[in-house]
Amino acid sequence: MAFLSVHVLAFIFGLLGNIVSFLVFLAPVPTFVTIFKKKSSDGFQSIPYVVALSSAKLLLYYGILKTNASMIVSINAIGIAIEIVYLTIYVIYASRDAKMLTLKLLALFNVVGYGLMLVLTLLLLKGAQRVNAVGWICAAFNLAVFAAPLGIMRRVIRTKSVEFMPFTLSFFLTLCATMWFFYGFFVKDMFIALPNVLGFLFGITQMLLYMIYKNQKKELPITKQHQRQDDPKLCATVIDEPKLTEMKIVLDSSTRPAESN
Repeated sequence: MAFLSVHVLAFIFGLLGNIVSFLVFLAPVPTFVTIFKKKSSDGFQSIPYVVALSSAKLLLYYGILKTNASMIVSINAIGIAIEIVYLTIYVIYASRDAKMLTLKLLALFNVVGYGLMLVLTLLLLKGAQRVNAVGWICAAFNLAVFAAPLGIMRRVIRTKSVEFMPFTLSFFLTLCATMWFFYGFFVKDMFIALPNVLGFLFGITQMLLYMIYKNQKKELPITKQHQRQDDPKLCATVIDEPKLTEMKIVLDSSTRPAESN
């Protein structure tokens, strides 16, 4: 391994980060296939995809400002294109209220917020100051995104069910954070490395919770019980439809993880 220079190691981990991140970006494809087939996005939320688009745009801008950051630029350019496709499909098949909410969120985060950041950093800062300012913004945003699974972890502990936290997704998010941490470490970019430390820790925690609770008996919400006339001791459980919708929303939100760098 002595022949591998720091630059080669950075390239290897950057390339692996691109590959894993691409797979994570594609994770919601089954969701949008379902939306397309049903011609409806009812029961799904657009917030994870709006946030993912914002993260990718911030990191693309950061990568453009830096020199020799083609690994950051490439994956986030691809991510932006993928998220735009997702959001387009969502808006086309969303109800009027969901469509208006999505458009408002896009305007707030990806037009007003992003545009304001772009103008201020371009007009008020120069050179290294501009790069550092955008880096801090990216790091803060990604830390907030990485902290998002805390709600899902609390639900797992409370319900003793991993139904809303797929192991495969947790594994790939952990792997993704690991690749980008080492990339940031080798190129000496703390704005890339540090947020992914948190992403790695949360990913490991999610996988540990999965191993602990994977064999626990699932407790489904019960709203009605109908007894059989021939045996009053036996009951058939009926799950309320709104509860099923809530479960679908939580599951879909959990599959849009905090975006990779």
